[in-house]
Amino acid sequence: MTTFAEKVIAFNKQLQYQGNLPSDFNVINPYLDNPETLVVMQQFYNKYYNDNLKRKFIIGINPSRHGAGVTGVPFTDTKRLYSVCDIKMQSAHTHEISSVFMYDMILAFGGAELFYKQFYINSPFPLAIVRETKPNSWINANYYDDKQLFDMVKPFMVESLKQHISMGLETEEVFVLGKKNASFLAKINQKEKLFGKMTILDHPRYIQQYKSKDKLSYIDNYIRLLSGL
Repeated sequence: MTTFAEKVIAFNKQLQYQGNLPSDFNVINPYLDNPETLVVMQQFYNKYYNDNLKRKFIIGINPSRHGAGVTGVPFTDTKRLYSVCDIKMQSAHTHEISSVFMYDMILAFGGAELFYKQFYINSPFPLAIVRETKPNSWINANYYDDKQLFDMVKPFMVESLKQHISMGLETEEVFVLGKKNASFLAKINQKEKLFGKMTILDHPRYIQQYKSKDKLSYIDNYIRLLSGL
């Protein structure tokens, strides 16, 4: 039987966006851009997902260029990949604020091994999106930042979500990071009927950036909702 890790690795290896994009947007595919990303991504999934357990699905927006856009692991920059997961990346060094919150929450939950046994994190658009704000100056972008962008990437997102579900994820309840993300996913879900209950969690970036003084209460709330309490 194929392990959960093997399914995720196979999914990531074949990932390629070949659809259209508005002229000021671009997609970063870390699996094609950096050979070491493939190596560390495989190490991560073989370490934490080498089984056939059914997991709960936590759905982000799309990877950032400093997090999964480099490591290939959602909400994991190179610092946390090494300090928590003991997987070192030689070719890149990144710090990503969402990763800081996520790993503080994972630690409070009981650690990476316990957390990843129960949860799988990915995004409806599983590659990083960037937008050109002035010539050769790119910033992180979200799939919903522009209506034309959303319309163009939506078929790819739906297919990606279906592929994630086929790996053996629970669909009765999913956890969605970010209120705006949830509103867009609710529209998709209304048509596609992919998930039952959608439980919304504030996005780690929002918490870390604007609510850092209340971080512990946000962590408590995450753990309460993820644990079904």
